[in-house]
Amino acid sequence: MQAKRIERVTRGLTGEVVIPGDKSISHRSVILAGLAEGPTEIVHWLEAADCLSTLEGMKRLGAGITYQGEGMLTVHGVGWNNLREPESVLDAGNSGTMLRLLLGALAPQPFLTTFMGDASLSRRPMGRVIQPLTQMGAKIVGRKGNTLLPITLLPAKKSLRGIRYEMPVASAQVKSALLLAGIQAEGETTVVEPLMSRDHTERLLDIFGVPIKRTRGQVTVQRASLHAPERIEVPGDISSAAYWLVAAALIPGSDLLLKNVGINPTRTGILDVMKAMGADITLLAEHISGNEPVADIRVKAAPLRGVSFGASLIPRLIDEIPVIVAAALLAEGETIITGAGELRVKETDRLQAMAEEYNKLAPGSLTERSDGLVIHGQSALRFAAVSSRADHRIAMALAVAGAAGDGVEIRDPDCVDISYPNFYQTLEALRK
Repeated sequence: MQAKRIERVTRGLTGEVVIPGDKSISHRSVILAGLAEGPTEIVHWLEAADCLSTLEGMKRLGAGITYQGEGMLTVHGVGWNNLREPESVLDAGNSGTMLRLLLGALAPQPFLTTFMGDASLSRRPMGRVIQPLTQMGAKIVGRKGNTLLPITLLPAKKSLRGIRYEMPVASAQVKSALLLAGIQAEGETTVVEPLMSRDHTERLLDIFGVPIKRTRGQVTVQRASLHAPERIEVPGDISSAAYWLVAAALIPGSDLLLKNVGINPTRTGILDVMKAMGADITLLAEHISGNEPVADIRVKAAPLRGVSFGASLIPRLIDEIPVIVAAALLAEGETIITGAGELRVKETDRLQAMAEEYNKLAPGSLTERSDGLVIHGQSALRFAAVSSRADHRIAMALAVAGAAGDGVEIRDPDCVDISYPNFYQTLEALRK
């Protein structure tokens, strides 16, 4: 599709939305199920481009996959001792999660693995995961001083050794890679975080029977086998729910019920910020599913006001910042975001992309800083043609801004398939 036109929503968004499965948990559940021995049924798995890359990768490493459709699949794990060398290069596509987690999972293996990815992933820095894996004894080569794709894991000649690694930047992907290497290494592996990142890997390792020591700011594992659970239920992705949270808050007359949303406290920064902005949000039917807290979320339209937040909150809402900016554009007053330099090394430089694209809808409203943005709230957003920069989160955030403003035309809209293939259809279905 060359471009997607989003019209202004004039009468509110109403109804229920079943939120797609959590992307982070979908990746991790398939990887861990493949590293375990025996079958694991996974329910509400996210059938999107990123997760399909991981699924294909695990198949080529020897895991059996039976896909029943509609987000239900069974992974027949072979155990990490019985993985096989892939016959050709593993293509991570756009998925940084697949790449970084499998670098950790495969670094201890006695065979060679080469990874490639799309143009966007090929620009993203991988040194932050390669450097600690190398400390553990992994042999890894790649472009630009072993930091960029394509990347090759050379066969491990002996067991990796556990390390204590103090992360300079909080990163759930790097932490997860080290934990997956650590359960195959000699001795203990401890990861120390400056700020707590999402803990889905730790929660899943619990389900797979891996002993974990967790204290404030650090997590420790040692060599262990994974025991396949019968079933994993993947909650809805709060990052996908975020678009409807913001849209319903902004568009007068809206009243949405978002079903089965994961509310893991390492991911709920979006709720904290939206409530601080004045959003009308209520959590209903809270419960635990798949070792994750889950709830239905009701959100109704309400006047919003600008807020300020920084580094301490960023790990809990890093993926939601593009749509939070859409909320800030139509909020009263100024919103200041700091400590978000990590956004410069995502699928695109998201700080630059947001400043340039949102300023087409509201000229002069965004000021780009080295690690954040200053957003000046507007009373209205004009129609404009914009570009997604082939970044799924930018595309969906711009669509929300267009629906709340005077519309928008988005070039390269199909990138939403990376995480939310039915996004545009859901938006149209929710119009009154």
